[in-house]
Amino acid sequence: MSGGSGGSSGWVPLEANPEVLNKYLERGGVAGGCRAVDVLGLEGEPLEWVPRPVLALLLLFPCSERYETHKRQESQRIKDHPQHVSPNVFHMRQTVHNACGTVALLHCIANNADKIQLQDGCWLSKFLQDAEGLDAVARGSLLENCAGVVSTHLELAIEGQSALPNADDPVYHHFVAFVHKDGHLYELDGRKGFPVNHGVSSPDTVLDDSIRVCKEFMERDPTDVNFTVIALTASE
Repeated sequence: MSGGSGGSSGWVPLEANPEVLNKYLERGGVAGGCRAVDVLGLEGEPLEWVPRPVLALLLLFPCSERYETHKRQESQRIKDHPQHVSPNVFHMRQTVHNACGTVALLHCIANNADKIQLQDGCWLSKFLQDAEGLDAVARGSLLENCAGVVSTHLELAIEGQSALPNADDPVYHHFVAFVHKDGHLYELDGRKGFPVNHGVSSPDTVLDDSIRVCKEFMERDPTDVNFTVIALTASE
């Protein structure tokens, strides 16, 4: 499941599986150009099974005390030593509890809009047009009030759960996205006030570069097995 904090009343979390995400893409108006697939292992043969090219990576991880400590330290480090962030990176804040699955998927789509075909007039295309030029907080508010986003999220959250949680139930896992933009790998998290630049990357290496950072998440909580990695891949 996907959770994460936000400032408004909660949604039912999305289940972290490619079937749900692919239905989300279809209902959002994606006519072609991408699909979600499981990444079953972070090295060796399982990585070879992931279709290429990879557009972005989604990571669901436990929000442990170790992660929260790292998050605070990371924020302070970036404040002390400002990072380079391309002005072309699309980042939005998460204002709704349990909306992190939707936010992460939209981060993947928005930062690969040139590679993904959208149907004319679909709610996803309209949202991206309306969000252009807004800051991250305003984009979060726009998302919260977009009827197409809300209905798609809630329909698929209900459809994807075997045991449906309440919207206000505590959820201890969170979705983030990893995308390549203008020569660097960015971690995009709706709970953070800024993208995190994880170094040099390229369209050809975005999978390996993202996996490297995913391993860092796992190394912070080596006894927890509740991690899920999903790739958004290009398709004909």
